[in-house]
Amino acid sequence: MHVFCDFDGTITRCDTTDYVLARLARPEWEAVEAEWNAGRITAAACMRRQVGMIEATNAELETVLDSVELDPGFVGFVEWCEAEGIPVSIVSDGVRQFIDRILSRHGLQRLPVVANRLAGGPKRRRLEQPWMREGCAAGSGVCKCAVAAQNRPEGRETMVFVGDGRSDFCVSGRADILFAKSKLADYATSRGRPYIAFDTFEDVTRALADLAKDRPRRVLATAN
Repeated sequence: MHVFCDFDGTITRCDTTDYVLARLARPEWEAVEAEWNAGRITAAACMRRQVGMIEATNAELETVLDSVELDPGFVGFVEWCEAEGIPVSIVSDGVRQFIDRILSRHGLQRLPVVANRLAGGPKRRRLEQPWMREGCAAGSGVCKCAVAAQNRPEGRETMVFVGDGRSDFCVSGRADILFAKSKLADYATSRGRPYIAFDTFEDVTRALADLAKDRPRRVLATAN
């Protein structure tokens, strides 16, 4: 078994990038967001343009990141997985430096992370997207399907995916066990795709613990 987790809105209680943009970016970031929501640009292009609008100093950026709240059950979930020998990887269409800062605050910097990368400095920041793949169905800077495939040797491991948003839609179809909330839960429901609804990672821990003990469990979830 290998657990892959989205970050923004899944491990954190908010979308970290939107949280940073709302506090530190030029107001035009919202117009770019509207273009993406309308389907006129890809998620990858949207992120690149928005990150370029963050003009804050590094200290100001770190102060905002230090106010981002983690899911109250995530630390315990990671500890449970480690005790069970279950790898946990973070696959995010967010920003690696944002994620690293938040994880470090909770002593979780050991977790492997795949995400976009921040480059440059104040007034000249740019987003690098080394995990972007041409033709990715999600149009994201990080093709989560490709990442999951590379980290699943010959498909032998049971793949668990935990997510909440649009960048998770495509990869959710590859999961053997899917935990979903918010937009991802709505998407899975619309596709008739089995999933386990969750609110916090305490729910995920309980469900996986039950499955690990081979207890019967109904995984065809209803919408939140």
